[in-house]
Amino acid sequence: MIVHDTEIRVCYADVDQMGFVYYGNYLKYYEIARTETLRSIGLSYRRMEEEGVMMPVLKAGLTYRQAARYDDLLRVRVLIKELPKGVRMDFEYEVYDSCNRLLNHGFTQLAFMRASDHRPCPPPAIFMERLRPFFD
Repeated sequence: MIVHDTEIRVCYADVDQMGFVYYGNYLKYYEIARTETLRSIGLSYRRMEEEGVMMPVLKAGLTYRQAARYDDLLRVRVLIKELPKGVRMDFEYEVYDSCNRLLNHGFTQLAFMRASDHRPCPPPAIFMERLRPFFD
């Protein structure tokens, strides 16, 4: 299993009129944390795309427990609990505040897709090579 934390400071543009983080921004936080998680094990979305593989989101969901506010320092935890299944890969997320309170949790499911024809494809070999040691 892979577990990786990314810190994100809530900026003013991310909050609504009530001063709470706008709900759609949590998906942005998930994306930032997912990218940093892959980077932490030597994988880069940019490099994958340059090599012709993209990862669109197929499904996403989240559950709110408490609101985050402007200037809060959030810890977004990404959990990868299993290797990709065929052409799909699941990510789980937990967002904590600086007092370690769980603010929300969610998931995304992404697919591997060839950029040339937008058809599903297996994960690149380097992708699997970098992930496999965490699951052996």
